[in-house]
Amino acid sequence: MLYSKIEGEGKPFIIMHGFLGMSDNWKTLASQYVDAGFQVHILDLRNHGRSFHSDEFTYEAMAQDVFEYCQENKLNKIDILGHSMGGKVAMLFATTHPEMVDRLIVADIGPKFYKQHHQDILAGLNAVDFSIKPSRNDVEATLTEYVPDFGTRQFLMKNLYWQEPGQLAFRFNLEVFNNNLDEIGKPLPDNLTFDKPTLFVRGGNSGYVLDTDIDQIKTHFPDLRVETIPNAGHWLHAENPKMFFELTTTFLKE
Repeated sequence: MLYSKIEGEGKPFIIMHGFLGMSDNWKTLASQYVDAGFQVHILDLRNHGRSFHSDEFTYEAMAQDVFEYCQENKLNKIDILGHSMGGKVAMLFATTHPEMVDRLIVADIGPKFYKQHHQDILAGLNAVDFSIKPSRNDVEATLTEYVPDFGTRQFLMKNLYWQEPGQLAFRFNLEVFNNNLDEIGKPLPDNLTFDKPTLFVRGGNSGYVLDTDIDQIKTHFPDLRVETIPNAGHWLHAENPKMFFELTTTFLKE
């Protein structure tokens, strides 16, 4: 069973993080959705955060995990939001279990194929040698050689935890990511559709969802709205949480 944090009362609203993320990335926005009247479930997807590790790492497996989570928690009618990899999971879940989803929100990812682009990040993560018991500063110094962007490093550093006194580790399953990196970019199968209200939110400075992608997105999600957050990149919900919250809650309450 997936690890989750559940807060609030009202319509169930599932939130899913992106690749190398975790539920903690969404805790501030989750509190705002609770105040807006939702029962919020922020999940750790398999091989991430506090959820279980598995050698199987596919979108099909992750969507099945979400289905089983809903069954276990008796969630029959939900709204769902996913960012990046979590957005791909949300798309697959909504198109394969449309009877369970009322509204779908996808943050800065499309249904198309994406070529590998995490190699530098994975190289940095793999360069960390936990056998020498590095400090947090040591880990960040190693990552800095591969990941010059401070914000990205801080995002990755959130995955560090004390496995035991004096021994840091990453929460995610790095070995499985190394072996299954191609899975992250796989497209949504062509024949899948979801005809209920769907919102795609993209960052104005991000190249993940282009104007030229919108016609293809509509073939999967005909009841589509696309909103752009200006001056925001791929982590649009962190860069402009106020506008992200306003756009998404307006859509959810229509």
